[in-house]
Amino acid sequence: MQRLQAFKYELIPTGEQLRDMRRFAGSCRFVFNKALALQTANYEAGNKFIRYVGMANLLPAWKSEFPWLKESPSQALQHSLKNLDRAFTNFFEKRTYYPHFKKRGYGDSVRFPQGFKLDQTNDRVFLPKLGWVRYRNSREVLGVVKNVTVSNRSGKWFVSIQTERKVEQPVAHGDAVGIDMGVVRFATLSDGTVYPSINIFKRYAADLRKAQQAMSRKKKFSNNWKKARSRVQKLHVRIANARRDYLHKTSTTISNNHAMVVVEDLQVSSMSRSAAGSVEQPGRNIRAKSGLNRSILDQGWAEFRRQLEYKMLWVGGLLLAVPPQNTSSTCPRCGHVSKENRKSQAVFACVECGFNQNADLVGAINVLRAGHARLACEVNGNVGRQQQEPTERAA
Repeated sequence: MQRLQAFKYELIPTGEQLRDMRRFAGSCRFVFNKALALQTANYEAGNKFIRYVGMANLLPAWKSEFPWLKESPSQALQHSLKNLDRAFTNFFEKRTYYPHFKKRGYGDSVRFPQGFKLDQTNDRVFLPKLGWVRYRNSREVLGVVKNVTVSNRSGKWFVSIQTERKVEQPVAHGDAVGIDMGVVRFATLSDGTVYPSINIFKRYAADLRKAQQAMSRKKKFSNNWKKARSRVQKLHVRIANARRDYLHKTSTTISNNHAMVVVEDLQVSSMSRSAAGSVEQPGRNIRAKSGLNRSILDQGWAEFRRQLEYKMLWVGGLLLAVPPQNTSSTCPRCGHVSKENRKSQAVFACVECGFNQNADLVGAINVLRAGHARLACEVNGNVGRQQQEPTERAA
């Protein structure tokens, strides 16, 4: 099977290379924003959407109007237009919001689809119009290099090398397991395994608050304000790195030890929606709900599911997502469904048969059973018939 994998390293550029990367990223951002402004004006005028080829044909005219664009790699500018085209495609298919303009210093990146060279022996990579750039070689790059992306994060520049290689068809090991996600417990498995919550944002909340207060007292865009902003950015990067590291370790352990993993199809954006309400209808318990929202977002459930999805494919396993309805209120012994079954956050006691167990473990067991039921319906073809029944009745 073909495996696509990216290897990310920190770059060690010279002063001149650092300035060039900033200029190239600025040029790509300028082209993206200019194309977005043109698409928006065209959209408001009621005209048809301009696809990538039409936008790319405007690049020569833009280079004549702004000669400094010629100093940047042409393919990098073209790829920024491809990114915009993909963003609009996702918007039209209702997978994301309308594309927004990019700001300087936020997500600066340059992609090189060709013209690069990789020298792992000497820990360097050749990039068009940049030359050989050294990087911190922490692991070996496996496979054929397809493209290279240079990105900036909190003042540091990184190179992401995407490769493609053939691997033997993997065979998953282990049994099936259901996962109940939570705030008190990050993940509870149906076999009784518990992964505690890391709550990394809560750990750095005091330091982050002090850094943000110090930045608010500085004159905006002054040198001291930029230094204070850098401290805030470094704290956010430290929090994100710690969370990502925990999610990778947890998802790797689960995927390597189970052939099938069933998770809840959680709508995190709806669960973390603000309870402030409106002026006419103000919300209730706003402070408590905002604290719960922070705890939910601090867990990184969406990223955890994304990691599990591709890691299960790598090991030959299967990841299923089931609706979360009634998973925490259904008795796994008698099947009785009632909100009163869950006495508290941690205690589950069935009012029908008296079954008593940890609430998170009960949720994980119900998630696993829902996954088996869905898999059985897909094998028997009942899912397709259930989807056709409403149409047949309506006809």
